[in-house]
Amino acid sequence: MPLYNCSSACLWSPLFPSLRHKKSHPQFPATVIQRNKHSLRSIFKAKSSLSLSAKTNNASTEGLHFLQEITTLCEESKSLNKALSLLQENLHNADLKEATGVLLQACGHEKDIEIGKRVHELISASTQFSNDFIINTRLITMYSLCGFPLDSRRVFDSLKTRNLFQWNALVSGFTKNELYPDVLSIFVELLSDTELKPDNFTFPCVIKACGGIADVSFGSGVHGMAAKMGLIGDVFVSNALIAMYGKCAFVEEMVKLFEVMPERNLVSWNSIICGSSENGFSCESFDLLIKMMGCEEGFIPDVATVVTVLPVCAGEGNVDLGILVHGLAVKLGLTRELMVNNALVDMYAKCGFLSEAQILFDKNNNKNVVSWNTIIGAFSMAGDVCGTFDLLQKMQMKEEEMKPNEVTVLNVLTSCSEKSELLSLKELHGYSLRHGFDNDELVANAFVVAYAKCGSEISAENVFHGMDSRTVSSWNALICGYAQNGDHLKALDYFLQMTHSDLEPDLFSIGSLILACTHLKSLHRGKEIHGFVIRNGLEGDSFTGISLLSLYMHCEKSSSARVLFDEMEDKSLVSWNTMIAGYSQNKLPVEAIVLFRRMFSIGVQPCEISIVSILSACSQLSALRLGKETHCYALKAILTNDAFVACSIIDMYAKCGCLEQSRRVFDRLKDKDVTSWNAIIGGHGIHGYGKEAIELFEKMLALGHKPDTFTFVGILMACNHAGLVENGLKYFSQMQKLHAVKPKLEHYACVVDMLGRAGKLDDAFKLIIEMPEEADAGIWSSLLRSCRTYGALKMGEKVAKTLLELEPDKAENYVLVSNIYAGSEKWDDVRMMRQRMKERGLQKEAGCSWIELGGNIHSFVVGDNMHPEWEEIRGMWGRLEEQISKIGYKPYTEAVLHELEEEEKVNILRGHSEKLAISFGLLKTTKDLTLRVCKNLRICVDCHNAAKLISKVAEREIVVRDNKRFHHFRDGVCSCGDYW
Repeated sequence: MPLYNCSSACLWSPLFPSLRHKKSHPQFPATVIQRNKHSLRSIFKAKSSLSLSAKTNNASTEGLHFLQEITTLCEESKSLNKALSLLQENLHNADLKEATGVLLQACGHEKDIEIGKRVHELISASTQFSNDFIINTRLITMYSLCGFPLDSRRVFDSLKTRNLFQWNALVSGFTKNELYPDVLSIFVELLSDTELKPDNFTFPCVIKACGGIADVSFGSGVHGMAAKMGLIGDVFVSNALIAMYGKCAFVEEMVKLFEVMPERNLVSWNSIICGSSENGFSCESFDLLIKMMGCEEGFIPDVATVVTVLPVCAGEGNVDLGILVHGLAVKLGLTRELMVNNALVDMYAKCGFLSEAQILFDKNNNKNVVSWNTIIGAFSMAGDVCGTFDLLQKMQMKEEEMKPNEVTVLNVLTSCSEKSELLSLKELHGYSLRHGFDNDELVANAFVVAYAKCGSEISAENVFHGMDSRTVSSWNALICGYAQNGDHLKALDYFLQMTHSDLEPDLFSIGSLILACTHLKSLHRGKEIHGFVIRNGLEGDSFTGISLLSLYMHCEKSSSARVLFDEMEDKSLVSWNTMIAGYSQNKLPVEAIVLFRRMFSIGVQPCEISIVSILSACSQLSALRLGKETHCYALKAILTNDAFVACSIIDMYAKCGCLEQSRRVFDRLKDKDVTSWNAIIGGHGIHGYGKEAIELFEKMLALGHKPDTFTFVGILMACNHAGLVENGLKYFSQMQKLHAVKPKLEHYACVVDMLGRAGKLDDAFKLIIEMPEEADAGIWSSLLRSCRTYGALKMGEKVAKTLLELEPDKAENYVLVSNIYAGSEKWDDVRMMRQRMKERGLQKEAGCSWIELGGNIHSFVVGDNMHPEWEEIRGMWGRLEEQISKIGYKPYTEAVLHELEEEEKVNILRGHSEKLAISFGLLKTTKDLTLRVCKNLRICVDCHNAAKLISKVAEREIVVRDNKRFHHFRDGVCSCGDYW
């Protein structure tokens, strides 16, 4: 809390009205401020306007010797005790006053508060010096430099009379100790209670305080006052104002002031460069650097310039500019400066060049704790846990003897996020407890988060409950830790506890809560949080808005997400990506593509995440042309080096039916990781090329890659679609035994489907019963399909009963059960199933097929006669049917599971959506183009037979992708070998 409270409101009416009626008095001459670095010797010997005493020509040799000896001892930092003893022995020396001032200065520079206090005792005991304004000014300054500003204030308050020097010393001391609210209170006190006028020493300190607490209103008032007093032309006052406006994000005012400055020095340029970079104007800060070096004065960058520009390079990840600045620093001989070296290490690390950062760090023979914190933070950010803890140990070795501080602990804690690091985390916690770092709120909060991430909830709660006082940040640490660690219900529970403790949640609390609701897919709770956000006017926060978009998308409420998105005033790339990815994940690929095109059209450049999301949408639609265009953009934008983008391209080509192109992209990859192998194995699997998938899998193992969960999904799926049951069972058996991959439901689903397709229904049923966990509806529906295929009505009825109990509100399940009854011509049971569907308000999903032509998607539903070109499509199918009938086509009416006459069934077969899509494709394309059709359901036997024959009579390759796999029709044959 400030020492003196006053309302700033009294100051601005219009500007310090309380001063208007004061009589003007002569002010003290402005303090001469030496801004450059000096050694102690030069400080002590230099004359200034604060000289303690004017030496006379007839000063005694003894007095000169005494003062010189005191000065010499003060220059030797470890000899201040001797200087004090010498002072005490010469209390009647003519130069005592001058010597006392020299010793006080030395105590301040060396931060030796004990000696300083003893000197203060001597002064207090002396009637000669107790009211001396120069000595007392030095006392005020000494206490401030030693970090004891309250003692400075006590000295100041004890003075009977005070001049501007002492006010300035107090203001300066509080500013150096970052007690900014108190600085403003002292300034108001100076104006209100005295006749003194602030000078060009007072204003920079007060202006800096305004910047420190981002009080631009007060700062503007001070600016106006300095202008009225004619001090705005002073370069130090203007420099302080530039820095203040920069810290308060008033960039326009900062630039205007800089442009009208009558005189600029290097500090002026450094201040404007720093203000620009801190407010996100990175390019402008580099332009200013170039202008500074090219201006008439030809200012040469100094340490402050370099350490201002390097973080900009780091923030932008622009290592090329960083290298240029590094070269400039080398040329100017600045790399020997510790601050520059530390900034270079930080820049290279944040640009992803960790080895270069370490080389610079290792070459530095003058490391301080900041140096170690920088490199430790770099390794921690890179996720190198072992490297982080190794550096922490080296830091404390005898050769270095560097003690970690709170920042060190915070940097190391960032790397602790896995259960395997729990022991190291506990060791670090013990170290922090022994050194009192746990008293720091940030450190304690970080331990809460780290323990939660490492799975030790009890330890996290122990640290939390052990805090003397818990702020919102403390609660946020616990809530965030649980939300990020997957214990979302506990995160919500602690949030409720926080609200009961009379603490208002902030944006961080809201972010963690939305994350928890997103993972829980708790739409109800999420809406409540959204309501809180609106009521408290927090919807303008971009992070909160994006989190809400993600919540609605995860809860499959894409329309709600779209309303929120459209209302956003400033749409960032992240918000666009969230929507596009959400549409793609919710199986709304058309909406994803439309939004992507809109984003691109308004000039928002896609990033890797955008490309991965839109490639996924292209994969769902088998939209090859759009996929190729996206691939081209990724190549031009140099995004294909990203592993996720490369895998998405492999997957896109495979799912668009271009397995050859998918394989070419894979073969060209320089670094093939497990993800890329999974993509190509899975691609061969969905095309039914089981043998090729097995060859790839064996090659992957031979190269030393460790298969994961997704690898086995791919290889089991490949064996399933190719009918390679023995191979599939072998790999399923090897999963846990040889590769330590525990089978999950998706692996059991593949094996059950594989056994069912092969007619091994009893084996499939036995596997379901013996599974270590309950089978889900997907596994039971897979077995039910196989029961229908093989006419196993008795088993089918058992399976149907279980399936309908698991998912009583899913229309597809009733259709499956209905179909198995229809296959056995049990029409009464079929009608019963349809009646149950009707009672529950369920509707069968209509068959839909689509084809991409010229970058546009054309969709067809079963029996669709509303298409603008329906007559031409019907005519094309009529001609095709006539041609294929001549070479053996007969409508397979058993595919129509309705109690109808044969002719009616034939008419229904003619309206199947894939036939319409193929007919439309043949109407609109040339003979050399492959037709690529997608279908939302499995292709029926009749359409499969027809497509084979159409490929022969039309002399075209036709690729059909149903909801399970690909069928390549060529010369009357299908790639599946009629096994699907």
